[in-house]
Formats: sequence, structure tokens, C-alpha cells
Amino acid sequence: MTTLKVASKANQATTLPAVLIVNYVKEFDPKASININFEENETLKATDKAVLNLTMESGTQVYGPESVISSLVESYSFLQGEHEQLIKEWLQRASYFYATDFKSVEGPLHELDAHLTLRSYIVGYTLTIADLAVWGAIRGNKVAIAAVRKGNIINLSRWFKFVEETNPWIATAVQSANAQAAAKKATKSSEGASYDITLPDTDKGVITRFPPEPSGYLHIGHLKAALLNDYFAHEKYRGTLLCRFDDTNPTKEKEEYHDAIVQDLALIGIHPDKTSYTSDYFDELYQYCISMIKEGKAYCDDTELLTMRDERMNGIASKRRDLSVEDNLAHFDEMKHGSEEGLRWCVRAKISVDNPNKAMRDPVIYRCNPTPHVRTQDKWKVYPTYDFCCPIVDSMEGVTHALRTNEYRDRNPQYEWMLDALKLRKVHIWDFARMNFIRTFLSKRKLTKLVDEGRVWGWDDPRFPTIRGIRRRGMTIDALREFILKQGPSRNIVQLDWTLFWATNKKYIDPVAPRHTAIDREHNVTAKVKGARLAPYTEDKPKHGKNPEIGTKKVAYSDTIIIEQADAQNLKQDEEITLMNWGNAYVRKISHSLNPLSLSTVTGLELELHLQGDFKSTKQKLTWLSTQGQELIPVELVDFDYLITKDVIEKDDEVDDCLTEKTEFRTEAFADGNVADLKVDDIIQFERKGYFRVDRAFAHGQSAVLFNIPTGKTK
Repeated sequence: MTTLKVASKANQATTLPAVLIVNYVKEFDPKASININFEENETLKATDKAVLNLTMESGTQVYGPESVISSLVESYSFLQGEHEQLIKEWLQRASYFYATDFKSVEGPLHELDAHLTLRSYIVGYTLTIADLAVWGAIRGNKVAIAAVRKGNIINLSRWFKFVEETNPWIATAVQSANAQAAAKKATKSSEGASYDITLPDTDKGVITRFPPEPSGYLHIGHLKAALLNDYFAHEKYRGTLLCRFDDTNPTKEKEEYHDAIVQDLALIGIHPDKTSYTSDYFDELYQYCISMIKEGKAYCDDTELLTMRDERMNGIASKRRDLSVEDNLAHFDEMKHGSEEGLRWCVRAKISVDNPNKAMRDPVIYRCNPTPHVRTQDKWKVYPTYDFCCPIVDSMEGVTHALRTNEYRDRNPQYEWMLDALKLRKVHIWDFARMNFIRTFLSKRKLTKLVDEGRVWGWDDPRFPTIRGIRRRGMTIDALREFILKQGPSRNIVQLDWTLFWATNKKYIDPVAPRHTAIDREHNVTAKVKGARLAPYTEDKPKHGKNPEIGTKKVAYSDTIIIEQADAQNLKQDEEITLMNWGNAYVRKISHSLNPLSLSTVTGLELELHLQGDFKSTKQKLTWLSTQGQELIPVELVDFDYLITKDVIEKDDEVDDCLTEKTEFRTEAFADGNVADLKVDDIIQFERKGYFRVDRAFAHGQSAVLFNIPTGKTK
């Protein structure tokens, strides 16, 4: 396997071009085997300050951006394109955008702008690695990207946006790279989370595995298991991570779930060294079951389900426990063919009738199921249970350490019994505490019930604890990884509070979220402003007062503005107030409703500008919007409550008994004209309202929809 190693603390302008080209290779050729690993260093080779290292399958190594990209072009000829010489020239020019001072990159930016006049691509009529290298260098350079996003360099800004929007994988690749780099930083400063657990026999190599079942979407509990297995395989011991889909229940599994799991893992920055499926081993598992039956270590049973459950609970032997080997094989053959008779039977391991550990009381290891399998179609009518196949396939695939949540602790002896019974190589087990959150279902059965009954919008509902749900609510990948890695591999079971989770996210979004203004539509108050210019006008203002790199926005000014009813009701006659992003003003007149049922409702205001006033001396600092000089954008602001009413959900709690009656709250509002340019997934702050993620962008005739992002503060 080819591996690209990246110094995560280096100037990203020098590393992102190669990262994008590697991702392009993987997009163009899905069979290409290239891994990207990040190291928490400024350089990878002190002698020449190399920030990139490419190790080919042959073992050949090259260092530095230019050499790495050249080697990739040599190895994957399709990267050269039809204009080899021109592409080579622009690959060299990409280095012009490495400099981190504006004077050095200003000239190259304007030269590129001139070159892109009447062009959609840098070279030719399709995307090439020339576009990727230059785009990546600009995207990775804080100074250059700030200049592009201002929109003043027209052709360059158009091209930059066009490349990103027509190739969605680029944004995913950038997000994934940032997430991996942030994870390295997070693991270096895990704030108390100890990873100094002593895994045995690590000197012989470490191979871990993450075995998701493709019967639903990944939730935050699964992610902890995935990240810990990734950490111990790729960080602590430089070993191997396997991803094995436990596809043993065709009734519940869908290709949709499989694809979503693959995408979510990649987005989080988890890249397994190998992906496999339990179904790859169905033949071997079937033969192992035959062997156990022949050796008297398993038997077939047709005991009714509730009776079997009762017998196991009370330590009563099944009436089928002592069937002959011949009878057991005959029944198993009926199961294999999916006959009416076979459907009545299952296979159980013959371990114990009355072991104090109930997991050891003759567990079921094979079931009959005629449902076609996604991968094997109609070949099989019998499928192994997780408890049977997991230890066997772990041993077969070379797993050295099985890291799993401590809900499996009672089944660890069962895991070891299977390996002993079949005389297979032993696997070390380490269990850690699963992540539990207050007022949250993590049970796949209960989550599926909510989806199937239409109680939520789907698996990506922003109230759901799925990866897609919490991302849709506004959680960033960097914050998600940091929070989970800080929990560490502890075995202590705790109920985590969502406020800590979202407080971590705020650290990431606050420094970069552009500031905008929104005014509630209902009962908003029109104010006439004396002293304002007669004609409406606009001024460029920073999108973020503390981060000029975010760019500027247009703020409209006129003698007619709107403010919120709640703010208007707090005003007093002749009070001096501050209009944010404008200046101070006096409240000269307040008009109220004449309706006796709503006398407190303010219907109009007259303000008088006092721009020389000191904003520090005013108590009321109001957001406002001019009704002239801009198009007010209709938006729908959505907030959510917990789906669940109880902090701690007991195992036997029924879903219907714990649901919150109303969890979705919508407010119609007007937003400033700049909001029309926002795209889905953009994260902003509406001043004095909070942080929001764009779920639906504005289109004429259709309001923008934005979801409120919690910040960790309790209401």
C-alpha cells in the first residue's frame, strides 16, 4: 500500500495540493490503495524541512511537495492529462501561493485572475491536477483564501467556487484532512484522558477491528469504538485497523446503511487498512458449526422462543440438548435448505445449562432465515450469530486485540470458549465504557422504531444521536473527534451531559462563524431614524469583528429600519441606545397599540441618531435591519428540544412512555441580504440569537431554513 504522510502543523498551502491529488486518484480509481496519515509535527525530516513523505508499495520514499506530486504523476499516468507540459508548468506555479504574507501572493493571485478570464479551468476544458494543486495551495493559505473570498478578484473567485461546487469530494477531502490533523492535536492534549493502558503482547504487532452491523446508521456510541480502535492501531502502536461488516442478519441489513457507514468513517478521518465482511467467511463458519455438532459441542433446538428464554433464565436443560449427532446434522441440513421444518430450528452451543453467567447458558449460534442476503443472495438460508462468528473471524483475520464496550463483558468467557472449542488462535480482549448521554436513546431498536413510525424525519434528524444527525444539527468534525478522544478508553460508566459536547463545538465555530442579523417577523417594529441620509446606502463591514480573514459583508443603512418587538418594549422615552454596526441614537417617540387587549405592543418608533455617543454607556444594544438598500431575506429559524423526557433511560423503558410531546420550534424572521449567498452546511451566528447551520439555502420563493446550534449553555 502507498502511504502519504503529512506534517499536520505545517503550512497547509504546502500540503493540501498533494492531499487533494491523492483523493482525486482514489475518486478516479477506486481500486487505488493509498493511505493518508497525519503526524503532529511541523516537518517530517529535519534535514530539509520536508512536510510530506510518500512511501510507495515498492518501499521507495520521496519527500517534499514537488517530489511527492511528481511521483504520484509517474505512478498514475492518467494524472498527466492531454496537456502534460502545461500541467507541469502550473504544478510548479502552485508554489507561488505558499507564502503567508499578502505582498508575496498578491501578484500571483492577479496573474491567475487574468489567466482565468473566459476560462473555467486552468488547463483545457476539464478538471486537472493543475486546478487541484493551485486550488489546494490557495485554500490552505489563510491570506490567499481571505482575498479570494472577498470576491474582488472576480475571475479567480468564480473559478475557485466553480471547482469546489462541481466536485463535492473536494470539500469532503478538506474536511477529512482537517479532522485528522485536529485529532492528532486532540490526542496530544487529551486533558486527563489516559491512553496508557497496557495491552499485552504488543511487541508482536497490533491489529484491531471495528465491526459495524449494516442495519442502521452510526451513532455517537459507535464512533467511540471506531476512534479507539483507530487510535490504538494507527497512533499508539503503528499497527493495522480492520473494518469488518457484521452482515449476518439479512432481514435488517441494507446497502444504504453500508454506504452511509463507509462515508461517515471517512468523513471522521478513519481509514481502515482493510475492509471485509463476515459473509466472506460463511463457508468456513458453516464448516466450523458442522465440526462442533460432530464433536458434541453444539446441538439443534426447536424449543419455542419464550420457553427457551425461560429455561435459560432458570437453568433448565432443553429437551433437545442430548439429540444424537446424526439427528442434529439432519436438522441443520433442513435449516440450510430453508425448509418449513428447518425454519423451526436453531443451533445452540453446548456450554452449560446453569452457569452463573447466563451468557454461557447454551447460546444460539446459528439461525434459519430465508431472506436473500445483500451480498450472497440466495446461497444461504442459515446465518451465524454475532457471538459465534465474531471470535472465529477475529482469529482468522489475525486480530490481536478486540477492543469493545463493556456491555459485552459477560460474553467475554463465551468468546474465549468458542476459540477453545475450535482450537483457534487466541485474541486479547480489552473492554471500555460505552458512551451514555442523558435524555438519549442509543438503542438501535428504539431509534429504528422512531424512524419507522415517523416520529422523526429520518436517521439524519438533528435530534438524533447518529453521526449524521448531530452533524446536521451543527457539530463540526474537529469538535466531534476531540470530544470523543478526550473520553479515553476508561472502563468507568458515566452519563455524559450534552452541554459539554456542544461547548466543545463552540470553541471551533465561534472564531470562524460569520456574523449576520435576523429580526423576528412577528410584530417587528418599524422605526424612523432622524439624522440618517435621505438615500439608502451600504458599507462594507467585517463578517467577524475579531477575524478579518472571514471577509466582509454589505450592511445597508436608511431612515427606515425594523427591530424586534421584545427589544422595543424595553425602550424608554429619550433613552440613549446603541444600534449595532451603526452607532448611538435617542428614542424620541414610542407608539403603542390602541387595542385594549395588546396595549403593551409597540407599533412604531422614532429615533434620532447620536453617532458621537459612547456605546459603552448604553444598556440597550439592539440588532436592526434597514428595510431599504437591500433585499430582506425570509428565513425560518428552527430550535429543538430533547426527544426524551428522562435523563437516564432504563433498559426496559418503552419508547412511547419517554417521548417529549413537542420538540421542534420554528420562528419566521427576516435576515440581512448577505444571507442570500449562504450555502447548505454553512455555519453562522445571528447576533444576539445564537449560532445556526444552514439546512436549506435561500431561493426566491423559498425561505432559508437554519437550525440553532447548542453552545453548552442551559436555557
